[in-house]
Formats: sequence, C-alpha cells, structure tokens
Amino acid sequence: MQIAGLSFTTTHTDTALRSNTSAPAERRITPTTKGPDILARTRVYIRDIELGGNRFVVIAGPCAIESETQIHDAAALVAAHGAHILRGGAFKARTSPYTFQGLGLDGVKLMREAADRQHMPMITEVLSERDIEGMVDIVDAFQVGSRNMDNTALLKELGQTKKPVLLKRGFAATIKEWLLAAEYIIVGGNDQVVLCERGIRTFSNETRFTLDLAGAVLARQQTHLPVIVDPSHATGNPSLIPALAAATMAAGLDGLMVEVHPDPTVALSDADQALSPELYRGMMEQLHLLATVMGRPLT
Repeated sequence: MQIAGLSFTTTHTDTALRSNTSAPAERRITPTTKGPDILARTRVYIRDIELGGNRFVVIAGPCAIESETQIHDAAALVAAHGAHILRGGAFKARTSPYTFQGLGLDGVKLMREAADRQHMPMITEVLSERDIEGMVDIVDAFQVGSRNMDNTALLKELGQTKKPVLLKRGFAATIKEWLLAAEYIIVGGNDQVVLCERGIRTFSNETRFTLDLAGAVLARQQTHLPVIVDPSHATGNPSLIPALAAATMAAGLDGLMVEVHPDPTVALSDADQALSPELYRGMMEQLHLLATVMGRPLT
C-alpha cells in the first residue's frame, strides 16, 4: 500500500485505516527499499498560491498576533519584500501556562483583515477540533503544529474539511510517523496537505532543535506531497535563517516558513528567533538571486 505516497508493506486484519472506520486493526508497516514511481505531484492551493510546482513559496509573519497594529505592520512588511502567504498564531501552544496564549478567534479575524489589505492568503494554527468550526470560514489554510502531529482527533476532523492543511513534523517523530499523520487527513477526503520540517530534538543544544534537511528531501522524494521547511523553529537563531532558507531552495524543496516581527525586541512570543525587518529583507534579496540561478520563480 501507499501511505501519503510512500510505499509500505502491510499486514492487517481489516481495512480500518483505508476505509476510515473505527474498527480495530493490527498492522505491521515497514518501508519498502524503493519509493513509489511518482507520476504527478499533488498541487496544494492556498487560495491562488500553488505549492508543489516549480515556484518557491515563502510563508512569513509573526509567531503570534499581538494587536491590530502589529499584525497589519507585519503583513505590510512581509508583502513588500515578496512573501506569498501571511502566517501568524492566534491560538498558541506554549510550554508554560503563564506565557502569552494568543488572542484566539479575535486574533484570527484581525489577521484576516491584515491579509486582505495586502491581497495575501493567510494560514494560522488550529489547536483543537473544537476550534475548526469557528475558523473554517475565515482562514485560507490550517496549520497543525509539532505538538499536535499525533492529535488524531484533530487530524480526522481536518480531513473532513476542504481547506489546505500544513502539517508540521513532531520534534520527536520519525519520517514514517509524520507521513502516517498526514494519512489521517488524506483518508478523510482532503488531499491538500503540505508537509513542514521544523526541526527535531537531538543531543545538541547549540540550536533550539536540529533541522533535518535530509529528512525533508527524503519526504519529498518518496511522497507526492509538497514539503517546506521552517528554520525559525528549527534553530531559534535569526542569524542562521537566511543560510538555511537558501539551502532549502537549493535542495529543491517547495517553500519556506519563517517568523518575522516588525520589532522583535517587543515580541510577546519567541522574540529571540524572529527575523528583524533588516534580516528578512536581506534573506529575500538572497533568495531572489538564487531563484534566478536555479530557474525557480519567486514572484
């Protein structure tokens, strides 16, 4: 069988996963030594922006939506220098319950206004299946964060929507586990799934996580799904992000998600890893040059 486009051998007592029923199943799933012959890649459309084609797509914006002024300033900044899709968090999954948790649905509405003013699509994270109904008519795409990659109830509900879903890899997940999480969305009838590598936890503590660029390339080679990279969460270090953005494009991946804040010194969430306006502009200038060399449109 194929899981999210990746070939697996399977033994089972029923077809629970494939038929999307709740019947129990016993499975032994092991990757084959050779990936599938992918004749056509899935094109994912976040409004009018295509992922999975030749264009390199940049998704940019603040970690969290903090106020009306901040999200409008951020949207104007990222749009002015070539980002295609606005990102921002309204519901924040934080390690500490005492840190900023986001503005909730009010933040989603503020982000919608900011994105519309810049004529951009927008994507934001959904934390719970209970929040989908209130968000589905506002957002252009849902993001599933690393902490929720194994939230099968949420993944199943997103499979029932027709909105694109950006699925981040869990920071302790194998590639097979990541792809199986994507399958929960796909078997529900929604094939508009983008995979996002955002760093995995290793023994190293010099960076926030370790960016598994090889894993991202492998996922793209062995599936039909678009694969992008989030170097902001992977490194936690803005000075590293421009180089990793260039590496992402050079590796033939489909796009990039980065955190950009109009003034990182006052950011309420992940201030240390946000790109400043100056670093963001420099990164985009570098990507435009590389895109010209590689023959990949960025505009």
